[in-house]
Amino acid sequence: MSKFKKIYCRLSVILAMFVLASMIIVSRGQVVYATGTAGTPGTTQGGNGDGIEVPSGDDIPEIPDPVDQRGQETAQGVTSDSTNGVSFTYNNKDGTLSGSLRILLVLTIISLVPSLLIMLTSFTRIIIVLHFLRTAVGTQSAPPNQVLIGLALFLTLFIMHPVFSDINENAIKPFDAGEITQEEAIEIGSKPLREFMNGQVQTKDIDLFIQISGETYDSYEEIPFTVLIPSFIISELRAAFIIGFCLYIPFIVIDMVVSSVLMSMGMMMLPPTTISLPFKILLFILADGWNLVIGSLVKTFY
Repeated sequence: MSKFKKIYCRLSVILAMFVLASMIIVSRGQVVYATGTAGTPGTTQGGNGDGIEVPSGDDIPEIPDPVDQRGQETAQGVTSDSTNGVSFTYNNKDGTLSGSLRILLVLTIISLVPSLLIMLTSFTRIIIVLHFLRTAVGTQSAPPNQVLIGLALFLTLFIMHPVFSDINENAIKPFDAGEITQEEAIEIGSKPLREFMNGQVQTKDIDLFIQISGETYDSYEEIPFTVLIPSFIISELRAAFIIGFCLYIPFIVIDMVVSSVLMSMGMMMLPPTTISLPFKILLFILADGWNLVIGSLVKTFY
């Protein structure tokens, strides 16, 4: 075994020396040297003796300077920004946003759509009322959350359809056709939404945030969205809780009656909710509860 190791080591050393010698011979054959002075073409000679003419400094084509080009674009009214080699234009010659930045804004708005849906539409009131209804009936997971959210979403689209149609017809389509500018589209598109929120918000909620901000406004049109949106959310929460309280009353009566009957019969160990749940569902079906609740809830926005 020791003899085999010695032979293996000697072969490895010989192979390493052979590779090193080959590299030295190849590198000596690839030596390249150049001669010539500034302004005169020089000659480069390779290992095989061939002469290769190298262009002088005057013959080398000039490479444009990207810094000078950037300065020329800025002088023409195009504003750009660059960081670590990545640049984009955010102000075109006509004063509008560039295509890349417009796409970035659209993606940002899409990511904020769930929050905007909750804050600026009727979704908040509807979903809270539906959750109150499920809790009042006593069913823990029927209907499930996915069904309630889907129902609230489509009811929101139904209620907000006139507002969205107005925004699409008067703001989005003219802007896509190039008839109005971005500022005009934002101003026109915010009017229907402001009118909807003004119709649902309560005055005391607006006064609360106006007092907190320390500002005064002569009309509702002058109130900024930073004051109107939180006022609208508080008003929606108040309305939803009031409707939820009204929904609880008939089901609480059923719970009290069932509990009294069970106590009078001496069945105190039997949970009243187990007996009252079928009667609650029966009452909800006989009263056509879904039609009554959804119809009354939608009518609160008109």
